[in-house]
Amino acid sequence: MENASVLMLRSVFKTRTLRSESDKPKLRLTSSATMLRQAQQPPTNNEHRLKMTNHKAHLSKDPRMKLLVDQLPEVSVQKRNKVYLRLCASILSQQLSVQVASVLYQRFLNLFDGKEPTAQQILDTPAETLRQLGFSNAKSNYVHNVCNFFIDKKITDIRLHKMESEAVIELLTQIKGVGRWTVEMILMFTLGREDVFAIDDLGIRNAMIGLYGVRSTDKKKINQRLLQISKKWSPYRTYACRYLWMSKDLGVVVS
Repeated sequence: MENASVLMLRSVFKTRTLRSESDKPKLRLTSSATMLRQAQQPPTNNEHRLKMTNHKAHLSKDPRMKLLVDQLPEVSVQKRNKVYLRLCASILSQQLSVQVASVLYQRFLNLFDGKEPTAQQILDTPAETLRQLGFSNAKSNYVHNVCNFFIDKKITDIRLHKMESEAVIELLTQIKGVGRWTVEMILMFTLGREDVFAIDDLGIRNAMIGLYGVRSTDKKKINQRLLQISKKWSPYRTYACRYLWMSKDLGVVVS
């Protein structure tokens, strides 16, 4: 599951529930996360090479995860800016296939001559204009919510990059239309955090259940088991999630 501004966030969804993210946590199947992962190219500098070596060695201590690490291409975690825009891309892409989301997001960029707009430019774009592009009334409002929040709170990329992950989640989930899962994708694919575990992502859950043979049907027990497993991957849980997504995308089966 790995995109350009919309692919840059992989925060567009193959499948999503129709309820707002401001509701209770739901299982997520990423197309956003899918698009983001596709957009990323492996970095080549020495620091990143060292990180890649470190994460593979650490994750390989888990025999089941090692089966994936050994079979799949190396993944990387990178930092990006314009967090407000990545959030907007995620919202605009909800409930859409990767292909449709890409087309609509390009239409969105075309409003700004194909360039990435500022938060103020998005805010100055009438909701009716966004609706004419094919976006719902709710999405149009949520995009304005994001930009209003970033402008009113004077939130900068520098500030977000310096904050602890849980603090970023607490801050950004105050925005109506932005839930924990979306912020976790921002942490992984925009802020470059290496130790994020998105337990509500359906792709990750299904991959783990298959890889580790989790048999329970009780959601609470499943969550406990998945969290227990994920602790072994820290401080490289983001990489583990990337391998799990890739295993689903490529249909990798391990015995």
